[in-house]
Amino acid sequence: MNNKNELIYEGKAKKVFSHDDEDKVIIEFKDDATAFNSLKKAKFEGKGKLNCQISTRIFELLIKKNIPTHFIELKNENTMIAKKIKVIPLEIVLRNIAYGSLCKQTTIKSGTVLAKPLIDIYLKNDELNDPLITKERIELMDILNIEDLDIIINLTLKINLILKNFFKKIKLKLVDFKLEFGYDLKNNILLGDEISPDNCRLWDLNQQNDTIVSLDKDRFRNDLGGLIEAYSEINRRINEFI
Repeated sequence: MNNKNELIYEGKAKKVFSHDDEDKVIIEFKDDATAFNSLKKAKFEGKGKLNCQISTRIFELLIKKNIPTHFIELKNENTMIAKKIKVIPLEIVLRNIAYGSLCKQTTIKSGTVLAKPLIDIYLKNDELNDPLITKERIELMDILNIEDLDIIINLTLKINLILKNFFKKIKLKLVDFKLEFGYDLKNNILLGDEISPDNCRLWDLNQQNDTIVSLDKDRFRNDLGGLIEAYSEINRRINEFI
C-alpha cells in the first residue's frame, strides 16, 4: 500500500484500505489464522496469498452465475480490489452435512447428510461470542428488514448450489460455509468478505473407506497439521479446472 491508502479496518484475516476511487477498497489478506473466537492464533506463511487467489477464482465463478459480489479484480498475489460496502453484522452459515457446532448443540450425529440445507444466522459480535440469532431478533434489533434478509437467504441457497456443483467437479465435498453480505453505495445487497478454506468446510473426495480428510481450517482448529499443504491443494485443483 502507498501512503495515500488509509487503513480503514483490520480484522482477523484481512486488512481493508481506502482506494483512490471512493466507491472501492483494497483488501489485503493476512497470514494470520484464528479459531474459537481468536482464543487460538497462529501465522502461516503464504496463507493470505492462497486465500486471496482461491477467493478471486470463486468470486469470478459466482459473478458469471449472476451472483452480485463486491469483488472487482485481483491487485496482486495477496490483495484484491472490491466495491466499498457497508457490512451487515450477520454471519450466514449454510450446512449441507452436520458437523462441528451443530452436533455439539443438538442430538444430530456428526456426518449426517441433511435432508435440505440448513441456514443458521449468527450476530457478528465478538464480545457476545457471535451468538445464534432468530429472524425476530434481527427485526427487533433493526439490523435489516425481513425482505432484505429473505434476499440474502435466497442468494445463499443459490450460492450453495453453484459451489456444491463446482467443488464436486474438483473432488471436494462442501460440508458447510459462512457468508457475509453488505450494501453498496446504491443500497444493493452484495456478497462480501471471502470464500476460501478459512470459511468453507471442504472434505477430500479422493479418499477410500469414507475417511474424512479436511482440506480447510479444521486442520488448524483440530491440530491436524498441513494447513498450507491443504490450501495449496485446493488452489491447485481450482486452477487446473478453471
